[in-house]
Amino acid sequence: MSNHSLESPDPGESPAHLRSVTPPTPQTSPARFTSLDPPALTSDVRDGGYGIDTAPDTPPEGDRWSTWDGAQHGPGPRPDWVITDLGAVDEDLGILKSGKEADVHVLRRWVPGSQAEDTEVYMAAKRFRDAEHRMFHRDSGYLEGRRVRRSREMRAMARRTEFGRAMISAQWANAEFNALGELWSLGLPVPYPVQIDGTEVLMEFIGDQGESASAAPRLAGTRPEPALLVDLFEQFRTTMTRLAERGWTHGDLSPYNVLLHHDRLVIIDWPQIVDIIGNPRGPEFLQRDCHNMCAWFASRGLAVDDEEELFGDFMAAATSRW
Repeated sequence: MSNHSLESPDPGESPAHLRSVTPPTPQTSPARFTSLDPPALTSDVRDGGYGIDTAPDTPPEGDRWSTWDGAQHGPGPRPDWVITDLGAVDEDLGILKSGKEADVHVLRRWVPGSQAEDTEVYMAAKRFRDAEHRMFHRDSGYLEGRRVRRSREMRAMARRTEFGRAMISAQWANAEFNALGELWSLGLPVPYPVQIDGTEVLMEFIGDQGESASAAPRLAGTRPEPALLVDLFEQFRTTMTRLAERGWTHGDLSPYNVLLHHDRLVIIDWPQIVDIIGNPRGPEFLQRDCHNMCAWFASRGLAVDDEEELFGDFMAAATSRW
């Protein structure tokens, strides 16, 4: 047992072990920065001409660095105008089109400091809305025939839970990107899909490049001359036939999602692309696509072939591979 006494000291007297400790004499030390201000704000550093970048991840121009590096890319051979330089930057020039499922922005991508003509391009950035701000009022019919591997995800999508709506948003973005890649590779008149990053799809801007970035008009707002009208109908017929031969129809085709650029039809808005055979309502969507377009051509004065016969031709093309 220890011989050290555990007796308490007399009142007012400090314990012996505390009486023997002498507080250290404060030492004068060089001044240290204790605030969160960067050293560049002090006079000795500032006057010496040093500079510190307080936002090292901010690009020298534009709104953000190019997202090319971390994105999934479109099919090859890649068009020459696609910018892959990791030093490129992006600038959002505003909304071009707003819809229930997504907003389409005009995006400028360029390489700062480059004088080459091929280091600047305007693209369409389609950004699908998140679970809280999007309104897929008609998605159930389009999603029939589409499947995901995990039953939990299927149940969430069917019940429209928050997770399920997020899954649908991602599925629609990927559906459009993949459809554009397939259709572009087949030579069909669609925008080239540059990349997909999350729920943002960057694609070819249909219109005039340059500072004006003038978008091609929707077919609904045009009045082509009779000779051009005939040619445009044949473009429509050929495109629909080739689509049907692959087993697909647009699913929401109308003159409002067809652009007219240099006397050429370009079809946009593909997230709801429908498998004519796999989707129980596939023939219904095909017939509606056919009707919407035929009605527009008729409204412009074109004597359209029998609409039911045209629909029958498309259905025959869809079933010809079986």
